[in-house]
Amino acid sequence: MSAAASQFPPLTQRPIANTICLFDVDGTLTPARRTVSPEMLALLQKLRAKVAIGFVGGSDLVKQQEQLGVNGLNVIDIFDYCFAENGLTAYKLGEALPSNSFITWLGEEKYKKIANFILHYIADLDIPLKRGTFIEFRNGMINVSPIGRNASIQERHDFEAYDKIHNVRRDFVEALKMNFADYGLTYSIGGQISFDVFPTGWDKTYCLQHVEKEGVFSQIHFFGDKTYKGGNDYEIYEDSRTIGHSVTKPEDTIKMLKELFDL
Repeated sequence: MSAAASQFPPLTQRPIANTICLFDVDGTLTPARRTVSPEMLALLQKLRAKVAIGFVGGSDLVKQQEQLGVNGLNVIDIFDYCFAENGLTAYKLGEALPSNSFITWLGEEKYKKIANFILHYIADLDIPLKRGTFIEFRNGMINVSPIGRNASIQERHDFEAYDKIHNVRRDFVEALKMNFADYGLTYSIGGQISFDVFPTGWDKTYCLQHVEKEGVFSQIHFFGDKTYKGGNDYEIYEDSRTIGHSVTKPEDTIKMLKELFDL
């Protein structure tokens, strides 16, 4: 257990018993790809004194640290559970939990075929602009961005608006589903500019296995903004093991937490 975790009651002795709150990051705890606000951080620590808390995001731990670990804080000290890459990289009370690997599961040959298809598809894609890092390789998935993850904040906003009209990501996903139907992959649109590709079952519900191992949480609250079908919060939001809360921005999360847990 980390020193930061020892400042809070043990997981089994939080005042609101047998309860954990899990949060998506982008659009739920922070604005998309931006840092967490001081108000949100303060509220999370108040909440942690009452219930167990954790985040579950699709990005790797480095990106979660950038967004949530502000002012020199280590992200694994802010939460009881840290689930980066949907829980493929996981921490409990500052200690690493067992991990898994996308490339080990899929294999190099299959990965090469799908990567080549993605790059050819993007090369032929007629969109207003392209930047760089079209495929981001992660431990538990790949993240595909038609515009490229090097896009600026304004370019991200512009692409999101363009995509809502032209359905670039939706059509891209449909092409992948058709061409790689036998790969056992799931495609999930999230954030502003990209979508995730991962083994079926490795969506955000993957993290629940770590939570269930405790055997102490009878209530699992989940807060997310992409809770619609096809969004990367949909599966965990709809899962029978969770109580789902749909938000559109961090301010919604703050309001809900204050009402639900009397903060």
